[in-house]
Amino acid sequence: MSYQLELRHFRYFTAVAEELHYRKAAERLFISQPGLSRQIKQMEEILDAQLFIRSKKKVSLTPAGEYLKGELQFILNHLELTQKQLKLINQGSSGNLRIGFLGSAMQHVVPKLLVKLQESHPNIKTSLDELSNHAQVDAVLKDKLDLGFVRLARVPKELQIKPVFEDTFSVVLPKDHRLNRKSFKGMQELKEESFILFSQDYSPHYFDKVMSICEDAGFTPKVSHRSVHAQTIFTLVENNLGVAIIPTSLQKGFDMDVKFIELKRIKQRAQLSVIWKKDNRNPVLKHGVNLLLNES
Repeated sequence: MSYQLELRHFRYFTAVAEELHYRKAAERLFISQPGLSRQIKQMEEILDAQLFIRSKKKVSLTPAGEYLKGELQFILNHLELTQKQLKLINQGSSGNLRIGFLGSAMQHVVPKLLVKLQESHPNIKTSLDELSNHAQVDAVLKDKLDLGFVRLARVPKELQIKPVFEDTFSVVLPKDHRLNRKSFKGMQELKEESFILFSQDYSPHYFDKVMSICEDAGFTPKVSHRSVHAQTIFTLVENNLGVAIIPTSLQKGFDMDVKFIELKRIKQRAQLSVIWKKDNRNPVLKHGVNLLLNES
């Protein structure tokens, strides 16, 4: 008997590939484990390729299975987007623009974009997801996001990157710190301090910029704490656990017992860029990109 490959095969395969456990995958799919095993075996017969290595203790992907998993992530994500877009169009909307961002982008760039979209394209819906740089790159590559706002110098060749906002850096000090805007002479005055920084994994490019600010002042900072959230960094500074360096615009919206000294004379700048996939087929993406680049 000949079989044809159907969408359900892809969904079944993806569940097993992610869980690497037939019982858990079957429970996730609300089907029986023997039924799931039969569907996977049928899929392998249709494709004439072994997708999983099965043993009593574990399930693992073959090289062919690894390849198929990556391809299906794109296919299923795009199918999900298509279904959502059709629903929105049927409801009178032009579509949905999915936006990823770093926290600092919400201080200036993202709100302006949302306002502009609302004014010029009121039927476009938007969804927001705060993610790290690398998570945004991964999501844009896999068609889970249309736009990302990142602090990166380079991205994979499949993506386009354009700077949209350049910011200065500021030092964050406890309210009662001996230094203030008038007395501050330069970063060398903080060489004995402990520093609280954004995690290197969260934003390697930004981390390197901050390190270079200190190194230009003749010292390597002693990093006592790392975080991915500005609120956490400010709280640690507020409690005299160290000092920090942040993009200046990030201080907006916080009311804490800390003070900021803008580093106007240094060469380093905090650059925020927008990224999107070159072959993204979401029809509303061009509107977001055009508004951003016309504003920058």
